[in-house]
Amino acid sequence: MSAPVQPPEARVEAEHPEAAGYRAGRTLPLRVEAMRQLRRRRTLLMAGILTALPFILIAAFAIGGTPDGEDGGGGGRGGGSRINLMDVATESAANFAATSLFVSAGFLLVIPVALFCGDTVASEASWSSLRYLLAAPVPRVRLLWSKLVVALGFSLAAMVLLPVVALAAGTAAYGWGPLKLPTGGALAAGDTIPRLALVVAFIFVSQLVTAGLAFWLSTKTDAPLGAVGGAVGLTIVGNVLDAVTALGSWRDFLPAHWQFAWADALQPELEWGGMIKGAAISVTYALILFALAFRGFSRKDIVS
Repeated sequence: MSAPVQPPEARVEAEHPEAAGYRAGRTLPLRVEAMRQLRRRRTLLMAGILTALPFILIAAFAIGGTPDGEDGGGGGRGGGSRINLMDVATESAANFAATSLFVSAGFLLVIPVALFCGDTVASEASWSSLRYLLAAPVPRVRLLWSKLVVALGFSLAAMVLLPVVALAAGTAAYGWGPLKLPTGGALAAGDTIPRLALVVAFIFVSQLVTAGLAFWLSTKTDAPLGAVGGAVGLTIVGNVLDAVTALGSWRDFLPAHWQFAWADALQPELEWGGMIKGAAISVTYALILFALAFRGFSRKDIVS
């Protein structure tokens, strides 16, 4: 009868008594990775930009007068009716927060997601510290899992930071009140926070595709800017393809086609259809990309 197969950690302890107590699951704790990322200059810079944006918008409205948008485009994708959030941006703090999300969701909020997810593994390779992390030893799956969870956490924090600052700044500038809809009617002040939270949640889910692209590219290259730029560039390509109406129903399979479906959450009657379809498309693409990242990295020769 053959001897039972020992788990890797048991073999390590048997072959190297000095490694007794080693547990793969305890390597690279999330709090350690989070503190490393929090102290980086690009994290502080991104936080500063997102914090400054609401105040820049307030200054722009003060200089330019009452906002007058030509085409909000908020609910055109995802089945909702088109709304123009810019027309009512200064009606209340809730309106201002919704407008801040609208003007930033298409591109600005893509940047922190691509930055946090695309820079995380590639930067270790560029610093030639990746092989030393793995030699610690940190299992490859554990390393990727820790970095992915922290990157997604920072991405979500960036998306929460913007509306929180916008609500605070908007309350000081325009006062607290119901969220007035450009199509008529309003959401009660008590309903605005849950609706805005739903908007942020959908934007985060819709950006998982960008996160997946950036993270996958981060495991394929030693150049952080290449991973970040590649993810942003492919996201822009998706937006361009969605604008090609000749593609017809094929656009329904593009994540960009549903990126403003969250406008359905700002209707008097909450509509879920577009958001559910958009979330399903985004999660499907993201899971495929994350799986490719883990599979490729587990077989990759680490020389950096």
